[in-house]
Formats: sequence, structure tokens, C-alpha cells
Amino acid sequence: MAQAGIHGLIGVAVRKWVPKAEWLVLGIVLGNLFPDTDNLAVAIATVARLPTEGLHRTFTHALFTIVAILVIFFIIATLTKKPYWNTLGIGLGIGVLMHILLDLLIWFNGVAILWPIPSWNNLWAGYTPPEWFDKFMLSAEYLSLALYFALLYSFARKYKTDQDYQKTLLVWTIIQVVLFIIFTALVYTMSKGFTTINGAVYLLSLFLAIGVTIRARKTVVAR
Repeated sequence: MAQAGIHGLIGVAVRKWVPKAEWLVLGIVLGNLFPDTDNLAVAIATVARLPTEGLHRTFTHALFTIVAILVIFFIIATLTKKPYWNTLGIGLGIGVLMHILLDLLIWFNGVAILWPIPSWNNLWAGYTPPEWFDKFMLSAEYLSLALYFALLYSFARKYKTDQDYQKTLLVWTIIQVVLFIIFTALVYTMSKGFTTINGAVYLLSLFLAIGVTIRARKTVVAR
């Protein structure tokens, strides 16, 4: 897992430096969140007792995927004669690229950026972080998502957007803080079963973040 909330925060942060196109900014933020949805494939394979190798940081973290997104949304825009679909596709492509680059720079496991060509790019090859840090990063997922939701809540109040959703944003923020506290305690105390429980809650939180981003899109693009 690679701190989806941090990717969301960065996606929102760059909105000031991109053209004022609502679907472009929304696409950039969603594109930053999208690659880690490959954890769903890992979860399904785990439940089905199938190999999980090659499912994380591969097909959703590849340049090929960016090209595929651009092509698919261009075709949709052409067929529907609605250019904003192409704008959304460009934003998604930018967001996915940002996610890949950030993973390469600050995450220690690397990514298969040239997938489906066999490859593994890891700028931190040869370095192994301490065990306590690896464990903390698992629970810190919820802290990063709490910060992301908190930023959206702050912006919604600042720009007076999504006023009917502000309380919900605050609730989601508090829930993620509580999850962070709970799972920080569990990761250092549970000897068995933590991965399954944490994986399920993490996936729910990740897809929640995607849903919240779409629901609060007026706030996401506000500036």
C-alpha cells in the first residue's frame, strides 16, 4: 500500500497550476487515486487462494495503462461528441503518471512501469526499511486519508462549495482518524489475521476516497 491519501492531497494541490477545466482537475485527482485499486485484484486472488504475484504496482502503474486511458476516453469523446470525456481522460492520464512518479521516488518496493514488458523499477533497490516503519505505513494509510478528507472539508468551508456535504466530509475524516488509532495498535499487537482485516478496511477506505472525490468534485476543483 502506498498512502492513497497522500496521492489525493498532491492531486488536489496541483489544481492551481493546471488549466481551469473542471473535468481535467477531477481527472487528475482521480488518476492519483486509481492505481492502488489493484489491491482489489490482490484481495480477490487471496480469497480465491490464487497467486498474488504481479498484481500490485504492475498493470495499474504502467505507462501502457496511461496510453490506454487516453485512447479509450478519446474514443468515448469522439463517439458521444462530448469533448469533456477527452479532457477527463487527459486528467486521469496525468494523475496516474503523477502516482507512478511519486511511488518511484518515495516508496521502497518500486513499480513495473513498463508492464506488460517484464520489468521492475526500484530507485531504492538494496535498501530495506526497518520493520516498525513497514508496519506503521500500513496503519498510516488511514491517517493520510483522514488528511485528504480534512483538506476537502477545509476547502469546502473556504470556498463555500458542497455545503450539504461538509458535515459528511467531517464525519469521514473522524472515522479515518479512529481507524488510524485502532490499526496502529493492532499492527503492533496482532500476530495473526491483521493482513486480512486491514486489507478489507483499506479497500473500503480507498473506494470511499474515490466516491468522496466524485461527490465533492466542486470542492476538488475550487480555487
